[in-house]
Amino acid sequence: MEPGQVIGLLVLILIAIFAVVAIRRAVRIVPQAVALIVERLGRYQTTLYAGLHFLIPFIDRVRAGVDLREQVVSFAPQPVITSDNLVVSIDTVIYFQVTDPKAATYEIANYITGIEQLTVTTLRNVIGSMDLEQTLTSRDQINGQLRGVLDEATGRWGIRVNRVELKAIDPPASVQGSMEQQMRAERDRRAAILTAEGVKQSQILTAEGEKQSAILRAEGQAQAAILKAQGESRAILQVFDAIHRGDADPKLLAYQYLQMLPQIANGSASKLWVIPTEFTAALGSIAGAFGGEVPSPAFSPSTGERESTAERVEGLDIDLPETALQDPAEALREARGQVDEAQAEAGSAGDASGMPFSRAAEAGQRPEGQPTPPPPAQQPWQDPQQG
Repeated sequence: MEPGQVIGLLVLILIAIFAVVAIRRAVRIVPQAVALIVERLGRYQTTLYAGLHFLIPFIDRVRAGVDLREQVVSFAPQPVITSDNLVVSIDTVIYFQVTDPKAATYEIANYITGIEQLTVTTLRNVIGSMDLEQTLTSRDQINGQLRGVLDEATGRWGIRVNRVELKAIDPPASVQGSMEQQMRAERDRRAAILTAEGVKQSQILTAEGEKQSAILRAEGQAQAAILKAQGESRAILQVFDAIHRGDADPKLLAYQYLQMLPQIANGSASKLWVIPTEFTAALGSIAGAFGGEVPSPAFSPSTGERESTAERVEGLDIDLPETALQDPAEALREARGQVDEAQAEAGSAGDASGMPFSRAAEAGQRPEGQPTPPPPAQQPWQDPQQG
């Protein structure tokens, strides 16, 4: 191949390479959420956003590409002094977004570094006016103040600060130990208070339960006493009515005395017996009614007189007056006569009128020595047929 042909081939190759490079520099495809800053002969020309764009080769060039998405930057822990002269270490997280690619490119050389330094200085100013307790409990307030200062300062850089967060606030180790002891003491105090409140409520409930139980028990005892008294009252009334209807005579009363004697003598503490004066006469009436003989007092050969009843009973410490016993046959006749007389008077009184039984007739059925009760109020007589 001749030298001229070789030179021509090289020229064609160089032209082809130049064409390819020129086309590549002239055609630009910008992705989504990215902006390209274009300069023409070293001067800002335009901002290219997502899409296909054509540039003048070797005259227009891309200065920088800017990410338009929201970015998150975490800064290293920064030592900050509080108002009570304690050094705390604070980690911050910044959420920001570029809103003006041209300002972010030409107004500041490195906006990430600028945001970091601005955050540190603002944080020191804000924390310096607070003590440790306020710093630990006022995160929202600190975040709001930081966001306001940063958003105002970065606005001319074409950057919007969306959010500022304090990731960690670490006090000194000695202060952390004191805080743990304080928190432990506070929790112990709360636990003691809750325990005391529980014991108090338990005692109150127990007292209320005992009070209600005592009230119910007292009411039950009162009701039982009332019912028992009512039952005894009804029983007494029924017994009294039965005795009144049965028209008791001295023989029945004497029989009741005999039934009560074992109960009186029962018990080791019974040293004194109380025997009614009518007992001897009643005993004679019973013996006469059943055809028996009444034991007569013993005769004493030394004195020539009959012994009294008290002298013959062992263990009796009282002297009863001597009682002359009636003959059994005569006592039986008197008892039968009294019964016939009482029946006749009761029948005649019931047939004559509706008035109650005569006290004169009733006096014959009452033991000797017992006072006669006053007569009841008289009721006007009324004919049974008139209703």
